[in-house]
Amino acid sequence: MGKKIFNEDRYVNPYTDFGFKKLFGTEMNKDLLLSFINSLLHDKEKIKSLTYLNTEHFGINETDRRAVFDVYCENEKEEKILVEIQRGEQQFFKDRSLYYSTFPVQEQGKKGSWDYQLKAVYVIGILNFTFDYKHDTYYHHEVQLTDRKTQEVFYDKLTFIYLEMPKFNKQESELDGMFDKWLFVLRNLTWLMEKPAALQERVFTKLFKAAEIAKFTKEEYDRYEESLKVYRDWQNTIATTEHKAVERRMKQGLKEGEKEGELHKALEIAQQMKANGISLSVIAQCTGLDINEIDKL
Repeated sequence: MGKKIFNEDRYVNPYTDFGFKKLFGTEMNKDLLLSFINSLLHDKEKIKSLTYLNTEHFGINETDRRAVFDVYCENEKEEKILVEIQRGEQQFFKDRSLYYSTFPVQEQGKKGSWDYQLKAVYVIGILNFTFDYKHDTYYHHEVQLTDRKTQEVFYDKLTFIYLEMPKFNKQESELDGMFDKWLFVLRNLTWLMEKPAALQERVFTKLFKAAEIAKFTKEEYDRYEESLKVYRDWQNTIATTEHKAVERRMKQGLKEGEKEGELHKALEIAQQMKANGISLSVIAQCTGLDINEIDKL
């Protein structure tokens, strides 16, 4: 008798810790990660192979803060690639990215004679939130060190790639190329009930097979349910925080509106009293307004 499945979704949620590592963090599915990263780079530097590295790193001293990456790998050129899922907005997520990038840089240091030549480092952030509110349709950020005057790249061996997933709203019929297809999968996998016709590539056939919850072992399913619970708790915490923030803004708006209404009423009374020849000092005492303000009426 097979295991009883309680989850109504057909495919794993890639924003859960278990789901992301199931699809992209295992040797069995390494080709999925390779395809995804190549699509991000638009094949500018076609990566041929990847090797998984230890995702848990410590600082130079034992007392330094520990860093744990979702996926950490290197290509055939020994260039380092960090891939992080950001499930919700954090105040210092850019600082976190920069902090994480220092580990693959520092570990390249060599004792003795060394000319400081470094291999490239890529930090890829898949964001389940929006941080750039100025550009509604700009969701693929590639950040490098540039000269502010010339706008030319000063250092091309450190690249930060951020994907604002909530901004990606293309429909299946609008998908153009592997980059679009990968973002579509990451954005919609949880709600899909079958592999879309537009995703004919072999790599997506493998992904949907790997993502099918009904094919999980009992142990995998239990781990996924626990990971899904953590994800939902996190989402509920964010939603509650946002709801309270909206409530505070509404209450503040009402208070400010009441103050404006009281001021408007006081000015009307002061204007009427002034028209009836009542002294400015008496009007000020009655309305609480400044004499100079009353004098301008």
